[in-house]
Amino acid sequence: MENGIVLPEEWPPRYEESLRGMEVPYLCQKPEVIPINCGRQLFVDDFLIAETDLKRTCHKPDYYEGNPVLKVDEQWEYTVEGYPYAAPFSDGVWYDDLDGKFKMWYLAGAGKINQEKHSLCTCYAESEDGIHWIKPKLDVVPGTNIVEVTNRDSSTVWIDREEKDPAKRYKLFNVEYKNDYIQWQYVLKYSADGIHWSEGVAQSGAVSDRSTAFYNPFLKKWVLSMRHHNSVSWRSRTYLEHEDPEEAVSLAHRMREGVRDKHIHFWFNPDEKEKRHADYPETDPGIYSFDAVAYESLMLGIYSQWQGPENDICRPLMMPKRNEIQLGYSRDGFHFFRPTYESFMEVDTSRYENWNYGNMQAVGGMPLVVKDKLYFYSSGRQRNGIWWDSGTSCGLAILRRDGFVSMDAENSGTLLTELLTFDGKYFFVNARVFGKLEAEILDEKGNVISGYERENCIPLTGDHICGRIAWKQREHVEELQGRNVRIKLYLEKGELYAFWISPWMTGESRGYLTGGGPRLSGTGRDIPE
Repeated sequence: MENGIVLPEEWPPRYEESLRGMEVPYLCQKPEVIPINCGRQLFVDDFLIAETDLKRTCHKPDYYEGNPVLKVDEQWEYTVEGYPYAAPFSDGVWYDDLDGKFKMWYLAGAGKINQEKHSLCTCYAESEDGIHWIKPKLDVVPGTNIVEVTNRDSSTVWIDREEKDPAKRYKLFNVEYKNDYIQWQYVLKYSADGIHWSEGVAQSGAVSDRSTAFYNPFLKKWVLSMRHHNSVSWRSRTYLEHEDPEEAVSLAHRMREGVRDKHIHFWFNPDEKEKRHADYPETDPGIYSFDAVAYESLMLGIYSQWQGPENDICRPLMMPKRNEIQLGYSRDGFHFFRPTYESFMEVDTSRYENWNYGNMQAVGGMPLVVKDKLYFYSSGRQRNGIWWDSGTSCGLAILRRDGFVSMDAENSGTLLTELLTFDGKYFFVNARVFGKLEAEILDEKGNVISGYERENCIPLTGDHICGRIAWKQREHVEELQGRNVRIKLYLEKGELYAFWISPWMTGESRGYLTGGGPRLSGTGRDIPE
């Protein structure tokens, strides 16, 4: 892999279905030398760190004060019973460079369109800024913004920026309801514009609801994240990967507990550290869904973490069950490390009418990069008195770019990296520095390389999303390309979020920015336009 990790001979690996935290082998057996040519290098785990006395802090985004940014305001967004539904259920929020628009696909009621009981459909909205959304009147169901009328559960829309065939640029992994023994199944569809979708080009066997899909560009594989039931948990996950999305869907089915399947692997259960519902502490938590996306140099895992209570308790109380959004991070796409089990995006039960009173669900594609910020979206449900599981809308939360985790110094401290190698030229950091930040570069034996001493480093101070580090006689680090080196950072009163070596003075990292954003290259990578 690009980060020097060597995958085991048996890949994907196989694990027993137990209740324990996911082991992360590359944190126990690190590569001898770590290449850092792809993306900003984040401190979400200890992979890059040999020694430090800095303190790791996990950060949460700020909710946009005008939430929800999308809600029910059209008559077709109600179910046949009259329950309001309008928010992504994974689905996707993306920035599309082809026409410079933010685009959202979302779950909505279809009671006025399809008279099947509990029928739900897929709608489309767009925005100029990712905050103010419009629902254009389209021609799929004339006069509405409906783009797919199939009765569905979760769905994943993926803008495939690597796809060579324009007719397949937009991919829809729909989990559709079938009125037979299968019940739920994946159906894969393609589109040239994200609005007019093909008939199904591949379909799975029977799967469970809330199954989703994502693309791992580090492995060049499509991954199906499938809900799994076993004796440990009713809400866990299985994993299937394939380079061809049609083959992946065709191979998918519900895996029986304890049965070895050639293509499908048990992935993970909720573990003993999961957050519990304060009012229902006896309820064992679960993982309601799991999405993932490439961000910079790693895979960002997005959990809809279920805390209960069960539906038969929620229903008579007219109360939505509690799911909150949590994060994990992976450098091989399978093993995800969670530096905290606190929620990244939390419910707010202070008022029944709050958009995120309960049942927050993850959204595919995010985060989007908007200037120096990351945009995260989530669905949420009110306690609206109409029905226990309705009142759905979509909210926005905003985080500093790379702002998931920082390494902090209240006074002063240092961080020494593992042995690294790079082919870039300019040294950058993302840091908020109230005192100063200095760096030196050491050789394999731990000796400071001439010209890159701390005392020759030009101190960095202030708040920098893309701050360049230089030395008095060394504007860049080009002469160190291909050498095995360590970087030692000296931080006084500040927060360090990331570092990277860029080929360009403008600081593009070559990392993955899958969801896109204004003024990015349109390739899904951070490279010059």
